[in-house]
Amino acid sequence: MEEKYNISTDQRPEGERVLDAPMVQIDIPGFVEQIKSEPAWKTSDRNAITVFKTDGLRIVLVALHKEAVLSEHSAAGILSLHVLEGEIKFESQNKSVNLRQGHMVTLHKGLAHAVTAIEESVFILSLSTSASR
Repeated sequence: MEEKYNISTDQRPEGERVLDAPMVQIDIPGFVEQIKSEPAWKTSDRNAITVFKTDGLRIVLVALHKEAVLSEHSAAGILSLHVLEGEIKFESQNKSVNLRQGHMVTLHKGLAHAVTAIEESVFILSLSTSASR
């Protein structure tokens, strides 16, 4: 298996972060600290970083400021969202649930959903990119 790395960008000029390899160790506290120290966090209502990306799965760490909204959208695969810090409101299928630290929600492919940060929040979004359902 060929290892894959991120490409440097204006926001993350250091580049060379492993995104895919036979085994990828992910320092979640380190990435939380990183995205909360970047200019995007200071100038926007959110910031995120992809910490793993391979055929079939993408894992993204997302931070939202209080009252930030991810407007209704749908995902191309099954998703799971695991709250690490704060509290969010997750809405889908005419239902709304508040999720706090340690809580998770899952959702099948193609279902519309929205997220609102009740307070400053951080969550891990895992997305199946080859879901058959």
